[in-house]
Amino acid sequence: MPLLRLTQLSQWNVDVDRVLGPMVPASVLPHLPSALGHFLGHRDPAGPAHRKLGNVTMVFWAAVGVFSSLAIIGAVAQHIPAFQRRQVPTIIGSLGAAAVLDFYAIESPLAQPRNAVLGQLVSSVIGVGIAKLFALSAHFEAVRWLGAALACAVATAAMGLTGTVHPPAGATALLAVLSDDFFDLGWFLLAPLMLGCALMLAVALVVNNIQRRFPVYWWSPEETGGFWRRGREKGKSDGSGGSSNEGDSRRDLAGAGAGASAVSRLGDLELSVTEKNPDGRRVVISRDLVQVPDDMDLTREEMLFLEVISQQL
Repeated sequence: MPLLRLTQLSQWNVDVDRVLGPMVPASVLPHLPSALGHFLGHRDPAGPAHRKLGNVTMVFWAAVGVFSSLAIIGAVAQHIPAFQRRQVPTIIGSLGAAAVLDFYAIESPLAQPRNAVLGQLVSSVIGVGIAKLFALSAHFEAVRWLGAALACAVATAAMGLTGTVHPPAGATALLAVLSDDFFDLGWFLLAPLMLGCALMLAVALVVNNIQRRFPVYWWSPEETGGFWRRGREKGKSDGSGGSSNEGDSRRDLAGAGAGASAVSRLGDLELSVTEKNPDGRRVVISRDLVQVPDDMDLTREEMLFLEVISQQL
C-alpha cells in the first residue's frame, strides 16, 4: 500500500496554466497595426515565408542585442539618484546570463517574456526572503552558504511549479543571500532588477524582430482567454437564442450549405473551418491556409504546429 501511494505521488503534475490560462486574455496582437504587431512578435500566416538564418547572422544580432541592452541598463542606472544613494550595482550580474538567452536562444521557452520577467521576480523575492530569515541567526556568516543554496533550490522549485523557469534567475536568488551588495539592498533589490528586465525586454523586441521573431508567445504556447470567450459566446447565445456550441458558432459565420467555410483568427493562426465533405473528414494544409473540420477542437499548441507546417510549404 505505501509503495502504491509513492507511485501515485511520483505521477503528480501541477499545471498552473489549467487555472490561469483561461483567465489570461486572448492575444490582441492580430488586431494591432501590422508595424506594431511585428515588433511584438506577431506574424501574418499569409505573409512571406520565414527564411532560416545562418548562425553568423544570429551571432551578429545576438551580440548587438547583448551589448545594447546591458549598455542601456548601465546608463539608466547611473542616472537614478536612488540607485546611487544605495550603491546599487550598475548591472546586476544575472542579467548578463539573461541577455544570452534573450538575444541568442530567442525561441527557447526559457527566454520568453513570462519566464524572463516573472522568473526573476519570483527568485528575487525568495532570495531576499531567505536572506532576511537567515540573518536572524547570530551565526549568519557561518551558515550563509547554506542559505544561498536553499534560496536557489526553493527558487528553482517555485519557477518549475509556476511555469516561469529562467536559469539566470537562479543566480539572482543565490546572490541575494551570498553577495554583500545584494544583501544590503534587501527588498530594494527588486527595483533595479525589474527595471533591468523591462529595459532588456524592450531592446529584445526591437533587435530580435529585425530578421527574426520574438517572442514566440507572451504567456503560453497554448490558447488563452477561454473563460472570457465562453462568457461572450454565452451572452451571444442567450441574446440570439442560437446555439452556444463552438462548431455552430463557426457555421453561423459561414452560412448554411455544404462546403461553406468561415475564416476566424485564433491567436496567430488563420484557420479555415469547413463543413464535413461528402468524401469524409480531412485536414487540408496549403501555403496560406489551414482547413479543418468544423467539429474538430484544436488547442493553441496544435494550431501553432499546423501554422509552422503551412509556413514551410
